[in-house]
Parts: sequence; C-alpha cells; structure tokens
Amino acid sequence: MDKNKRNFLKQSAILASALCVPSLPSFAAASRTPVKEGFKLIILATNWGYNGTIDAFCEKAKNAGYDGIEIWWPNEDAPREELYAALEKHGLQVGYLCAGYDSDYTKHTQQFEAALKAATSHHKIQPLYINCHSGRDYFTFEQNCALIDMTVRISKQSGVPVYHETHRSRMLFAAHVARKFIEAKPDLRLTLDISHWCNVHESLLQDQAATVAKALDRASHIHARIGHPEGPQVNDPRAPEWANTVKAHFEWWDQVVQKHQAAGKPLTFLTEFGPADYLPTLPYTRQPLADQWDINVYMKNQLKQRYSKS
Repeated sequence: MDKNKRNFLKQSAILASALCVPSLPSFAAASRTPVKEGFKLIILATNWGYNGTIDAFCEKAKNAGYDGIEIWWPNEDAPREELYAALEKHGLQVGYLCAGYDSDYTKHTQQFEAALKAATSHHKIQPLYINCHSGRDYFTFEQNCALIDMTVRISKQSGVPVYHETHRSRMLFAAHVARKFIEAKPDLRLTLDISHWCNVHESLLQDQAATVAKALDRASHIHARIGHPEGPQVNDPRAPEWANTVKAHFEWWDQVVQKHQAAGKPLTFLTEFGPADYLPTLPYTRQPLADQWDINVYMKNQLKQRYSKS
C-alpha cells in the first residue's frame, strides 16, 4: 500500500477520534437508592495490552485515579514479588484472574484448582476476589458443575470471594446456558461481562429479560465493556452512534449497583476495553480506531460520576 493511502487512513482515524462525544449519551441518572453503610465503589484497571513493567503500570493506574488492578495470577515467584512490591508502593488493591487451559477435562480441573488454591492462599496482599474464566463451553453440564463446586469449596475455606465470568468459550458463554447453572448452584456468584452475551445472541438481550435479571441478582463484580450485537466491544463508547447500546449497559449496571447499595456491600468494576484487535482497527495499517487507555479512563470517570455515594 502506498504512503498516501496509509496517511489518509491514519488521519481518518485521528479525525474520527476527535469528533467523539466527550461524555455519556444523555439518559436518566441512576435512581437514588438509599445507600446503606458498607457500600463502596472500587474501580480497577486492566493490564491487558500494556507492555511495560508492572511497576510502571501500577504507577499509571494510580495516577489515573484507579483504586486497584485486575491481573492474571502470577504462578512464578519473581513476577509475584514484583507485583506485590508495585501494589504496596502505589497503594493499590488487586483482583486476580484464574483458569484452566487444557482441553482435557481432568487436566483442566487440575490446572484450575492448583491456580485457585495458590491465588487464595498467598496472603501477602489479600485479593479483593478471584475472577474465573471457568470451564469450557464444550464440557458437559455435570463437568462444569463440578468445577463450580470446587471453587465454592476453596472460596469458603480461604475466605476469598470467587466469581465466574460470563465469557465466550467458557461455561457461562450464553445467557440461556448460564441460567441453568444459576438455577442449579445457589452459591454461584458472577463476574458480569454482559458484552459477551450481546455478541453471542446478536442482540441487546431484549428477549431474555428474565434470564438477565437472574444474572444481575448474582453479579458481584462487573467488567465495564460495551458490547453490541455484532461484537464484544464497540469501537468507542463516546461516539454518538452507540448511545442506545451504552444506555442498555448502564441500565444493567444500575441494577447491580442499586442491589449493592441497598445491602451495604462493596462493588468492584473493571474497565476492560481491550487492545487491537479486540479494539477494531483500520485495514492494512492496523491503526486502532480509538485509544484503549483513554477509553478505559473515560469509563472509570463515568462510573465514578454515576455511582459514587456523593
């Protein structure tokens, strides 16, 4: 591709970014639920797509106004000690991600359980929670139920909350499938990343309101990414063409926040807009259509404005 075409595409992306709306599309503020003592809004940053050191990432997150970070549990001693040092230095809290990887169920279970036990037993810095990419969409219902039982047991033994993410390719990949687990397992608690379900069902879930309501009742942690019927991430939530989609997500989150406010329980959010190619890019140049960090900080600010007690 010639230089002029590359420059045109790059300039087009920059112009599109400049035209973005600087605040949320106009819709009603969250209704004022009486806030019981104990509610606290905790917003975390993702290091997904960040290529620097963990110390530099923690410094950047702290300077941006985040309360903590969410990161995959480090299995090795050296990166774990680096993480602890960075968290202490910058005064940040942490939530961990855990999962199994093997397609063989037995090996997958062993990997998952070992990671979860390690993440809940190393208490140099107590994690806020463990967020699990749980099971596989092709494991049987009974196999995935056994994984839930294992995580509930470890959570009760350790005192560390363990949540299961509504994530594509995992056991909770679709709303109607997740409903079966919710109804079968009363101790199941969710990380709500409803952007995945919008993509899986090619809708804003208007025809599954009862199922979504069950998921909102079980949500203890939220991944604040905006999905749409054709993908798990809009190119830029500030752009006016996504107003109705943004509104739908905030209305779901409103309900979870209100439940936690009424119960006097803290609630964690992760701003989780991802990097290229999760973030759409221009062809040929792979120029991202927006800036991942800027979007996530924007989302953090919107969440604080909408849900802080003040």
